[in-house]
Amino acid sequence: MRFFIAGIMQGSHTAKAVHDQIYRTQVGELLARYLPDAEVYDPRAQHRNSIEYAHSTGQDVFFRHNAMCREVDALVAVLPAASMGTAIEMWEAFRCGAAVLTISPMRHNWVIKYLSHALYPDLAAFTMALAGGDVARCIDRVRSQPPPHT
Repeated sequence: MRFFIAGIMQGSHTAKAVHDQIYRTQVGELLARYLPDAEVYDPRAQHRNSIEYAHSTGQDVFFRHNAMCREVDALVAVLPAASMGTAIEMWEAFRCGAAVLTISPMRHNWVIKYLSHALYPDLAAFTMALAGGDVARCIDRVRSQPPPHT
């Protein structure tokens, strides 16, 4: 099962800055523990210095990651705050039939509300869902259906 870890990086920063990325390690470790056969791609792990990329390099990475989101079985989106990049990744995964699993307190945000197959208010709730098998069942359910008509 292929996973893509999406989540806030730059968010609404106007300066050249990145939000804390510890959630990526946490999600990766949880997936490894509860779904040991999972193949997990973390874009930040591959591109730690992306904020310094030249325009063409950044653009190539941006479009490649969006394309990857069309090919995974599940996308885990971590959104403590809004993220335009993550919204695009969620859309690409959703429209191609991947399960979109979102960890966010923003349950009224339309992108989160309408693109998430499962929504967890925090990492603890996501952990419980993984441990109880709910995440795996959600992915199986979503992947067994044809992609939505978008």
